[in-house]
Amino acid sequence: MNTTWETHKFEHYIFSLLLAVEVIMSFTFLGYVHIPPISITTAYIPIIITACLFGPAEASFAGLLFGLGSLYKASATYVMPADAVFSPFRSDFPIGSILLSVGTRVLFGFLLGCLFQLARKSKRKNLCKLLITIAAPKLHALLVYTAMGLFFPSLGFNFSSIFMLEKSDLIILLFCVAVVLAIDKLYHSSFIQTYKKAVNEYENTPYWSPKIGFVLGAVSTFIFCMAVLSTVYFSSRMYYMLGQHGIDVTQDIHRDILHLQVQFLTAMLALNFILLILILMVYRYMKFREYTGELDFLTGIMGRRLFLHTCLRSQKSHAGSAGWFLVCDLDYFKHINDKYGHSVGDEVLKQFAEHLQNTFRFCGFVGRIGGDEFAVMLDMNLSLDQLEYLLTQFLRDISGILEQVTVSCSIGAYRFVFPQEIKHLLTETDRVLYQAKENGRACFVIEDSTEK
Repeated sequence: MNTTWETHKFEHYIFSLLLAVEVIMSFTFLGYVHIPPISITTAYIPIIITACLFGPAEASFAGLLFGLGSLYKASATYVMPADAVFSPFRSDFPIGSILLSVGTRVLFGFLLGCLFQLARKSKRKNLCKLLITIAAPKLHALLVYTAMGLFFPSLGFNFSSIFMLEKSDLIILLFCVAVVLAIDKLYHSSFIQTYKKAVNEYENTPYWSPKIGFVLGAVSTFIFCMAVLSTVYFSSRMYYMLGQHGIDVTQDIHRDILHLQVQFLTAMLALNFILLILILMVYRYMKFREYTGELDFLTGIMGRRLFLHTCLRSQKSHAGSAGWFLVCDLDYFKHINDKYGHSVGDEVLKQFAEHLQNTFRFCGFVGRIGGDEFAVMLDMNLSLDQLEYLLTQFLRDISGILEQVTVSCSIGAYRFVFPQEIKHLLTETDRVLYQAKENGRACFVIEDSTEK
């Protein structure tokens, strides 16, 4: 998936969640099944999901986390001999151990990402995804066993080991296929796509506040500091407790205790990270729902309350600069409703709002503040000539909304300097609007208060 991370927050969140799940699976029992003489892993499942939803780069990074996790776990003195070769600190061939634990997992993620990328371009992409998912566990085993055969031949593993199919392998395969395809289907469902749109568009709404990022950052920092201090404390207390029970705690035992505590710490931090991401996603979604609830149901543009709220925010952010406030009133709209019916009247309102939005979206925002009355705040300091050109173009565009009758409107435009009270802007612009109506309607009147 070719993703622009700066504007696609939802994808960013999902990718982060998958990385956190990968860390948890790599550092806990969730990612491993111990079958002597070796541990069978399922920690590659988040990598397969990442490759399926995103691409080679993202899947490679997930593979890197998996590799680092297995390297760390294999560094303990109590692991099985066949697992110890995954750690450069426990083997006779450190570079081989790094390539085995990290290199094979990064390559696994990269290859899967490339395969799923090709599958998305195929006419039978669902079938291709199924086949790739089925082959993924064996691909992982092929890379790992081949590396073990090359770097540590004395263990007796090589690429031919992947052809050994046991009942546990079949169960893991079925579980892997079910999870990956279910998440892929859910991710592309209409519900998630709607949710994704809401999350990605949230920062474009007036209700966006960067304070939530600061609060969650502070909470994350607090949790991290407390977790680290707790890890150090419980490690030392466990060392002391074993000594009190008469157990001779060697340096190796002490190191393994600390090793387990750090492992637990990492998993708990990943779990807290998941919780914070979910809170942020729910917050974004609820704020977007709040925003859409304030949109005008008929026209899809801002309602009166939301428009005035946005005007207030704009006042604070553009202090000292000049802007324009416009009020537009449809001419003889009651006559259109009475003669052609309310369905035609509704269509006129919708198309009128659409033309108004298209004309001024690049330099301001639009709202419906009454039945047939609309307002625009331009926070860009347009010149008089630029504004006259836009207004003339707008009047020409709306004239062709109905075939039966020419649609027109009266427009009052008032120039001011930010900040200005909204009530004052409405009063002054209404006064200018009535001048346009007195001039025969279907026109605009402009007043520049900055020249007074």
